[in-house]
Amino acid sequence: MRISEDALAKYRDQLSCSFSELDDVFAACMENACANLSDRGCKDYLSGGSLIGGIGRGVEPVLVYLEEMPEVAAKVGEGVLSLVSETVWTISRTPNGKAIPPFLNTIAEAARRLGSLEHLCRYIDIILDMMDRSTGSIHGHHDTIPSPALPTLLNQMPYLLGQLSLIGLNNWIDYGIRAYGNHPERQQDYFSLQSADARAVLQRERHGTLFADHERNLDLYMRALWDEKTHFVPYSTGFDELRKPRPYFDELGIRVPDVYDAINEVNGIDRYRALLAHIAAHHRWSEAIFADNFSPFQRYAVEVLEDCRVEALAIREFPGLRHLFKALHPRPIEGDCDPDRESCIRHRMAMLSYAILDPDHGYDNADVCEFVERFYDMLKDGDASTQKVSLLAIKFIARTRLQSDQSADMYFTDTEVDYRDDNRHMWKFFELGDEEEMFDEHESDSSDEAEEEQGLPPRHYPEWDYTTKTYRPDWVSLYESLHPAGDSNLIDGLLEKHASLAKRLKKMLDLLKPQQYVRIRYQEEGSELDLDVAIRSLIDYKSGATPDPRINMSHRHDGRDIAVMLLIDLSESVGQIPEGCSQSILELSQEAVALLGWAIESLGDNFAIAGFSSNTRHQVRYQHIKGFSENWNDDVKGRLAAMEAGYSTRMGTALRHGAHYLGTRQADKKLLLVLTDGEPSDIDVDDDRLLIEDSHKAVQELDQQGIYTYCINLDPQADAYVQDIFGQRYTVIDRVERLPEKLPQLFMSLTK
Repeated sequence: MRISEDALAKYRDQLSCSFSELDDVFAACMENACANLSDRGCKDYLSGGSLIGGIGRGVEPVLVYLEEMPEVAAKVGEGVLSLVSETVWTISRTPNGKAIPPFLNTIAEAARRLGSLEHLCRYIDIILDMMDRSTGSIHGHHDTIPSPALPTLLNQMPYLLGQLSLIGLNNWIDYGIRAYGNHPERQQDYFSLQSADARAVLQRERHGTLFADHERNLDLYMRALWDEKTHFVPYSTGFDELRKPRPYFDELGIRVPDVYDAINEVNGIDRYRALLAHIAAHHRWSEAIFADNFSPFQRYAVEVLEDCRVEALAIREFPGLRHLFKALHPRPIEGDCDPDRESCIRHRMAMLSYAILDPDHGYDNADVCEFVERFYDMLKDGDASTQKVSLLAIKFIARTRLQSDQSADMYFTDTEVDYRDDNRHMWKFFELGDEEEMFDEHESDSSDEAEEEQGLPPRHYPEWDYTTKTYRPDWVSLYESLHPAGDSNLIDGLLEKHASLAKRLKKMLDLLKPQQYVRIRYQEEGSELDLDVAIRSLIDYKSGATPDPRINMSHRHDGRDIAVMLLIDLSESVGQIPEGCSQSILELSQEAVALLGWAIESLGDNFAIAGFSSNTRHQVRYQHIKGFSENWNDDVKGRLAAMEAGYSTRMGTALRHGAHYLGTRQADKKLLLVLTDGEPSDIDVDDDRLLIEDSHKAVQELDQQGIYTYCINLDPQADAYVQDIFGQRYTVIDRVERLPEKLPQLFMSLTK
């Protein structure tokens, strides 16, 4: 609702805060408040903001309060306005002022989880009690030292509220205070969920149905009803709030949540049964189809209808599953999604899914009703398959497509069917022989279904936490792409610039080149026919024996079988010009890699080049510059010429991904070279050792795979950390301007 200028000025006068940062957002905050609160509520809202503005903690707490509290009050009642502001004032009168921002940040989530003002009051009492008991708790101090773990506890609160009831939360906090009241460091470990007893007590206090308590029963359920013997791999749903994990299955087993709460009068064990029945139905009736020719929307629609198909087939065998699936499937409200404001594709697909499951769905949408009939007609014909259902899904998408489907504002309400897996088993991809070919530019599809999605889905890698000596599973998201092309003439110019150096290198290369060929016999596929073996096979065939199919042979150079991967650090620092140099590190790297690429091509070694950078753990960028199957040509030179510097250096993930490709090469020696100008770092990591230790762990992993890792570091101070990562396998080039000369020579010394 719009507020007049006069009314807004009066409201502003009631807020006794002079922070200029409030001026830009105050109108929007008040419009939100007036839409959600009564006149009395608006007064309490502004009084609370004034109270928080007077605690001397800057503008941040006031901004959080003004932005969050109207929705909180609408959820649990307007009494929460004074409750929260007075609680903030109480905390500010203690040494725990740093806990105020995380406290305010958790109030909205606590209100959503707890659902009532009474429960929220109890939650705040628990927080204040913990603060009182832990503030100044070290012997000899009285309320002069802040609680060592209160901010840590509040940062963990969204996860804890998702795992514990209020009484369970109270018991868990009480144990931590009683056990570690006089040990600040151990108190920090407990409330950050790093200590073993913190996780053990949390497990004890958890609500819901724990998978560990019912694993044997669920295993018997799979064997008895589905004749499936499988391995279960539990995962936690709480440690990654941003990217929620989902159930799935692969050759290693079925991934299932480690705890399920009762919802919609369905208890936790029945939720597990629904999940496993759905996965077993996929395992029995689904088949993988190629994903390359489907747009993202088409793939989503195919997944939803394939879920419906296997469930319909499962219900034929076990009719009681219909009631269970229907109880757990959300019922989208027809017309609740406004296509003028948001993308409704998920809403339409959820309506279709529910209508297929429930014959009495009551929807009037003509397209939904028609496709429900077409779906069951397909099943009656007995010709239903994953391929057939994909055609039906594409037709539904084409029929119902709207321009607003492309909107970034997606409608999600009642569209998530949480007992269904993520359908990764449904898709297979064309293998074109090399990773860079997955990014080839194709002519755009002119049909209505053409999409503009580029690149590959993220690949998730673990990261080593040296403080707990454990991996953080699926912690880092890596996005790979083919590096954009530039002007290849730039690289040709760099090679001409170093023509004299190239002549010296050529003399060394001639000494390293293999001089003779070796025949490799008994090959099913090869460059020429092996006559001796072919004649013996023909004799066997004529005499009625099984002939040997290995009648071909091939050749390779004797004495040199090497695969090389070069990883180039493209973080922001490589764009700087070192003192005493006329070129940036990036420009010198281009010259050095150009010479190295020319040298390796001359030797005939199998090699690839990629660049990497990172922008937090959620976005590690890995860009292919040269693939193993590509020659040193203008396309590769163009990508090398277009290299740009930006972001940070999450090296461990880049090492693991480089090994993903290098490990598949057939070679006697596999060498992974890292060219970098500094230590691993990222903007979301405060502990300087964390990424160093993770990179060291990645090097150990590569050693176990038979990949030799070597670092060329351009940081004069690298000795302080590079040995911790690579051991003795590194070279520090103090004079950066000598990189073009040193890099090819170093490669040849490593591979001679």
